[in-house]
Amino acid sequence: MLPRHIVALYIAAGLLTGCAVGPDYVRPDVSMPEQFQGQASVEHRHAAASADLTTWWTGFGDPQLTRFVALALDQNLDLAQAAARVAQARAGLGAANAALLPSANVSGQAARVYQSVETPLGRILNSTPGFDRHGNQYEADLTASWEVDVFGGLRRGREAALADYQASEAGAAATRLAVAAQTADIYITIRGLQARLNVAQRQVQTQQDLLSTINLLYGKGLAAELQVKQAEGALAQVRASVPVLETGLDAAMNALDVMMGAQPGTHRAELMETRDIPVAPQIAATGSPGELLRRRPDLIVAERRLAASNARIGAAIAEYYPKLSLSGLIGSATSVASGNLFTSGANQAAGVFGLRWRLFDFGRINAQIDQAKGQKAEGGVSACRTARDRGRGECFFGTRQARRSGGYPGSGRRLAEPCANGLVRRLSERRRQPDRSAASR
Repeated sequence: MLPRHIVALYIAAGLLTGCAVGPDYVRPDVSMPEQFQGQASVEHRHAAASADLTTWWTGFGDPQLTRFVALALDQNLDLAQAAARVAQARAGLGAANAALLPSANVSGQAARVYQSVETPLGRILNSTPGFDRHGNQYEADLTASWEVDVFGGLRRGREAALADYQASEAGAAATRLAVAAQTADIYITIRGLQARLNVAQRQVQTQQDLLSTINLLYGKGLAAELQVKQAEGALAQVRASVPVLETGLDAAMNALDVMMGAQPGTHRAELMETRDIPVAPQIAATGSPGELLRRRPDLIVAERRLAASNARIGAAIAEYYPKLSLSGLIGSATSVASGNLFTSGANQAAGVFGLRWRLFDFGRINAQIDQAKGQKAEGGVSACRTARDRGRGECFFGTRQARRSGGYPGSGRRLAEPCANGLVRRLSERRRQPDRSAASR
């Protein structure tokens, strides 16, 4: 039977297990307005169909867009990386949970010994009548150990692992949303560029016909030379826009293939057939800005990483305190014969209470605590900045929608035009850069 002071120590350790050092996590409070600017116009905007938030891209009513998004979600490498990160975080959470529980081992051994008679023990045994230098040793044991988490270091570690796992899951959802959004954005950009290219080509034909008419009038003395030059300049300007649009269209088609994990040019033949720009679906009620931001997976990632950093502060502080452990052994050992194992005379048992307390470490724990506090401060700033930036973006979208008077069938075209204009503008600037460098020479 164990002494009373040992039993009392075990009871005290069990009661103290409910305590955990370090700061408890408090979710940051980010002040947000009651509603977005123009939120009512966004919610009541006319659209051809409503979108299911889980598969919102189907609301555009374009089967080809739906198929391309499905291919991207199935083959995109970013999603594969996100899934691998979730698996890693899940394994880390499993290890943190296991650290809180006892561990048990089974061991066994059988040894054949030939005793030396030149050692002190051998000399003593050799003087014994009937000493046999050959001997056998058999042993089988069941051992168990448990680190009593008195000061909560292991529980803080589990808290950090759980937050990391939740962040990885939210990151996978954010990656999935980003892949679907980028695929849809590129596809709509392609359709917008094709529509603009079609308009530009018709303008070229119109300007050519106009120039022919003016040249005819000029030859008969019915038009001035200035009118001819103006028509030639207008034709040249329209012709110059065609290569830029074609280059932007090629780049967008290649980008769409990359999003779907295919070689550039794989789906070009399917995309060459000009189609109407998809009509944007109806956006469901999103609630207040705070409610919307709390549902955003990228903000969940930032908030969960902040929670993990806070838990690691407690795990680092717990290193200041002693580590208590309990271990025990039940088994059987004999040097007579293997048949004597598990007999009453060969049984053995042991119980151990262990304590480990760090005396000095030259400031290593202090550095770990400072590092954890720095990570928490960085995570807090990152979470607040992400919430502010995302809220600003949602307000900008609502304002832009509110400026549009009512709904119109071509709303998808308006959504695609900023993306197409930005892509064509960047390509046009890159084309002008060599000309500027040549002029500077």
